[in-house]
Amino acid sequence: MKKKLLSSLLAVTFSALVGAATYDDLISGAKMGDTGTISDLVAKGASVDTTDIDGNTLLMLAARDGHTDLVRYLIGQRAKLNARNSAGDTALRLASFRGHLPVVDLLIKAGASVNMSGWTPLAYASFSGHLDIAKRLIEAGADINSPSENGTTPLIAAARSGHADIVKLLLARKANPNLKLDTGETALDSALKTNNTDIGDMIRKSGGVSGRTVSIEVR
Repeated sequence: MKKKLLSSLLAVTFSALVGAATYDDLISGAKMGDTGTISDLVAKGASVDTTDIDGNTLLMLAARDGHTDLVRYLIGQRAKLNARNSAGDTALRLASFRGHLPVVDLLIKAGASVNMSGWTPLAYASFSGHLDIAKRLIEAGADINSPSENGTTPLIAAARSGHADIVKLLLARKANPNLKLDTGETALDSALKTNNTDIGDMIRKSGGVSGRTVSIEVR
């Protein structure tokens, strides 16, 4: 009886160690873009939707770091395209933020959502200054005026960060310059707050105004 119990405990311990090793290899492989390791482990039964402690799937990790071949493999294995991590990010959001156009293109073609609640991929690309990605997302149907939880639109994000080329693109595509943050500030306010006066002039010419109110005390 004791021998059987000991054997069972050893088997469970061994399985746990093997499982831990597989998990570590999956996460490490995704970060390194090691398609060979990932495909071998998946062939042995590992899930393509394995997540790290922050909720990042293998696809998110590969997309974030621009590992095009691995992203293509995971898409082919039907990895979840629109899964979100603990911060609410998707693979497309992370690729857009980091500036990985080939990955963005793969994800869009596979059917990843370009519109979602919170910061959108377009807002991330606008904030980071990735013009080609912003264009690709708009072509794919991204909502130009979609606000985040605090009201940040792609235009506000680009104006705040000083990316005049993206501001020009968004205004040309009829982005609303007068949408407001929860503080009441508009894209114009965000541009001037960060001393991006050239962008401020561009926004004014497109009908943008300040959202700040001025109180005048009469004595």
